[in-house]
Amino acid sequence: MMRSRFLGLLLGTLLLGGGIASAGGAGAPATLPGTQPLSMEGDIASHLVDGVDRFLLRELDRSAERRERLWKPNGSSVDAYVRSLGMERRRLAFMLGVRDKRVTFEEPELVATPRRPAVVYHGSGYEALAVRWPVFAEVYGEGLLLQPVGKKPVADVVAIPDADITPEQLAGLVPGVAPESQYARRLAESGCRVLVPTLIDRKVEPRNGRARLTSREFLYRPAFELGRHLIGYEVQKVLSGVDWFAREAGEGADPRIGVIGWGEGGMLSLYAAALDTRIDVACVSGYFDDRRSLWQQPIDRNVFGLLERFGDAELAALVAPRSLVIEAARGPELTLAGQGGAPARLISPALEAVKKEFARAKRLVPPIEAKLPFTLVESGAGQGPYGSMTALHALLQGLLPGAELAPDGGLPTGVGPVVDPGVRQTRQIQEIDRYNQALLEESPRVRQSFMSRLDTSSPANFARTGDQYRNMFYGEVIGKFEEPVLPAKPRTRKSYDTPKWTGYEVVLDVFPDVIAYGVLLLPKDIKPGEKRPVVVCQHGLEGRPSDVITGDKPAYHDFAAKLAERGFITFAPQNLYLFGDRFRTLQRKANPLKKTLFSIITPQHQQIVDWLKAQPFVDPQRIAFYGLSYGGKTAMRVPALVKDYCLSICSADFNEWVWKNASTRSPYSYVWTGEYEIFEFDLGSTFNYAEMAALIAPRPFMVERGHLDGVAPDEKVAHEFAKVRNFYSVRLKMPDRCEIEWFNGPHTINGKGTFDFLHRHLNWP
Repeated sequence: MMRSRFLGLLLGTLLLGGGIASAGGAGAPATLPGTQPLSMEGDIASHLVDGVDRFLLRELDRSAERRERLWKPNGSSVDAYVRSLGMERRRLAFMLGVRDKRVTFEEPELVATPRRPAVVYHGSGYEALAVRWPVFAEVYGEGLLLQPVGKKPVADVVAIPDADITPEQLAGLVPGVAPESQYARRLAESGCRVLVPTLIDRKVEPRNGRARLTSREFLYRPAFELGRHLIGYEVQKVLSGVDWFAREAGEGADPRIGVIGWGEGGMLSLYAAALDTRIDVACVSGYFDDRRSLWQQPIDRNVFGLLERFGDAELAALVAPRSLVIEAARGPELTLAGQGGAPARLISPALEAVKKEFARAKRLVPPIEAKLPFTLVESGAGQGPYGSMTALHALLQGLLPGAELAPDGGLPTGVGPVVDPGVRQTRQIQEIDRYNQALLEESPRVRQSFMSRLDTSSPANFARTGDQYRNMFYGEVIGKFEEPVLPAKPRTRKSYDTPKWTGYEVVLDVFPDVIAYGVLLLPKDIKPGEKRPVVVCQHGLEGRPSDVITGDKPAYHDFAAKLAERGFITFAPQNLYLFGDRFRTLQRKANPLKKTLFSIITPQHQQIVDWLKAQPFVDPQRIAFYGLSYGGKTAMRVPALVKDYCLSICSADFNEWVWKNASTRSPYSYVWTGEYEIFEFDLGSTFNYAEMAALIAPRPFMVERGHLDGVAPDEKVAHEFAKVRNFYSVRLKMPDRCEIEWFNGPHTINGKGTFDFLHRHLNWP
């Protein structure tokens, strides 16, 4: 027994020593011990991105089935059904950024001047007025009010045009919409009071002289970062009109309120009716569809987490048991080239897709009434004019059974000059922009309140409450796939052999079709049985592992190789952020699933760390992270979630991150650049870089900052770092674990103070 145990220990020692010697020494094998040969050919980084793409497309395909499993309303009665979906409405409102309290107003204001009266034209039995109405703060809805002359309205309707159609076009006052699709005018002729809001348009132009963005994307970007949404703002304008209609009817009355829209207007009609049970009937034209292709549509339609809970069928089920008219008609069609903004295209919903989603909606609603009040209108097999007589008749019947669509009264007669739509559009854009910037200014106080439950009174309390915030960061901000990580199945091959170290390419499985890939550098002087610290060295945007190893690239200066020459084991992972739109559209595919690029990058790093910890030459307690630029972004997010990283160094990225993403006043802002994937929903209310650093704490944390780095000005970096320094020094009483190095240089690895930091905290000579 003793002899066999001795032989086993001896054999293990020989294998262990031989493995290390051959892996790092002059006779290093072609494959690391304990791994399979890596036979993957071609560009492995390209294979990695393609695999993630397949994985996300498959997740999108599975989203409808998952939503249906979550959909469990109470079908015992109409009232029970409506009450049981209250939480779903609150979830939807949060996703859309519908969270600001609307102001109360007596009635809309007239928009007029001495030379331009508010009454802009007369139609058949109605008049049209230029109006605006307050929504919140200094944000107004603005457009037309069509009201009957000499009689009480039969119903109130918000008629919403597409983004590139003006209220005047929808009402027939100026050219642009075919007479058969002027549904605002036709409803006014039929006795309805009709409010027609202006939407933000899709005009593409250079913003701040830089990226060419649509007006919608320009407002979407900062709003998204601040937990709001252009969709939410425009839904609020619609619901503010509904508020007025309801107040006008008086307490105890039962006003008949409807919404109708085409294209973007159809989208807003569906969202508004799903959120507000005061809306009796909604007509959605040229929009209703299967949302799996949401990632291809204009980015201002991107709603974080939408497809986790809501496709169009689920939104329709939120409207039930109220009336919903779906008009399968041609929709707006356009292509955006993405000259700094997000590339996109809009095509008309295919009739079969509309019918399939409509059938799914009917399945989601339990039999709470004798007849489900959903109507599908096929206008020209889904390609005909929108706002058809059939659709409008169905809308009127839902509002007031027996009501009829009046005969076409012809185009209205103008009274005076109309509001300049360009001036009005500029006014609408500026109002929302100012509101976004006011939210940005308030956001530090919002985050301070949000983080107030982080308890640093004792190590145990800090660990407990820190984990609660960490789980929130992962689940609600980064997005976490619940799918179990696959066995790593490591594959390796020798790719570098220098006098001081040997390099191995490493591929690990993570999820189906998703791999982790990187290069491991092993110093050749590792002794048998010795366990050394590891530094994971992360490249930046469009980078590769080789960039941090060879070629003395200006940003990297071979820092992974230089650390290996100092005796550290280093690992250079390939992250997702390369190949331009190929990786940026991964973010587009992930966002509707309540996921981000870091939902993939984080488990990739966890798999890498788990594999490194299992290697006989690695000290599992001394694995550090050091990343530059986009790798610095990774340094803020991944170590906050992968607790096996014992420290983190953020180089050439740390700054006031929410300001960097949301400011339309600063030339440093991402609002002006082509990184349309960079925006993360609701960071403004939750986790800026100081808050992310608090999730890394109490592990050591360092910032490397060049005075000439164009990421941000020094004062913004210092401002945010001061919060981190205060947290470590005052609250944790660990000032020695938090540092910043300022150096006279650009966006680059300096490799002086950070190298000292690694030696000290990794306990390496």
